[in-house]
Amino acid sequence: MQTAANAPLRGISSMATRQLLAELVEQFQQRCALRIEFESVGGVDAAKRVQGGEPFDVVVLASDALDKLEAAGRIEAGSKVDLVRSGVAVAVRAGAAQPDLSSEAAVREAVLAARTLSYSTGPSGVALARLFERWGIAERIAPRIVQAPPGVPVGSLVASGEAELGFQQLSELIHLDGIAVVGPLPPQIQITTVFSGGVCTATGRAEAVRDALAFMRSPACDDAKRRQGMEPA
Repeated sequence: MQTAANAPLRGISSMATRQLLAELVEQFQQRCALRIEFESVGGVDAAKRVQGGEPFDVVVLASDALDKLEAAGRIEAGSKVDLVRSGVAVAVRAGAAQPDLSSEAAVREAVLAARTLSYSTGPSGVALARLFERWGIAERIAPRIVQAPPGVPVGSLVASGEAELGFQQLSELIHLDGIAVVGPLPPQIQITTVFSGGVCTATGRAEAVRDALAFMRSPACDDAKRRQGMEPA
C-alpha cells in the first residue's frame, strides 16, 4: 500500500538535465527505496510552474532561476545545491559540412555564413543573443533565426533541416540522431550554465529531498555527469 511517506518524490527540471537526472535517480534508487519522478520541460516553463505554486518536492534548474524562486519563497532558503556545469556546443545536420569553431572570429564567420540558425529560449540562448549583439550582427541575422520553442531540442530542428546551425547545451545534443556535434564553443566565448537543485517549500519531505540532492552532488555521480556532457560543479 502506497502512503505519503513512501510515494515518489515529485521533481521538475529543464530539458538540459533530463538524461543526467534519469541516470542519477537510478543510481540513487539502488542505494535506498526512495523513488524520484522528474518531469523535464523547458526551463522557463518549469520555473513558471514552481513559481505558480504547483506542488513539487524538488526542482533542478539553472542556478540563477533557483535564486529567483528562493527569493519568491518557493525554494527553501539555503537549500540550493550546485550539481553540474554545462557548456554550449554547435551542431549541424549529419553529413553536412562542419564549420571552423577554433576561435571567436571563426564562430562569428560561421554564424554569418549560415542560412538559418537556432538556439534555445533558456539561459544559453539569452547569452548567445547578447553575444550576437556584441558582435554587431544581431539585426543582420535576425531573419535567419529559427527559435526553438520551450522544450523542443534545437538538435531536432537541425536534424529536420529547419536550421543549418544549432547552438545548445552539449547534454541536449549528444543523444539526438540525425545531427553531428561539431564541438564546443571556444573558451573565449563559451557559455557555461550551472544547474542546481533545490528543496521546494511545498514539500512535506524536505529531509528526503536533501538526502537525494546530497547524493547527486557527491563524487559517486561524477562519471555520470561527464558521460552526459557536463562537468561536476
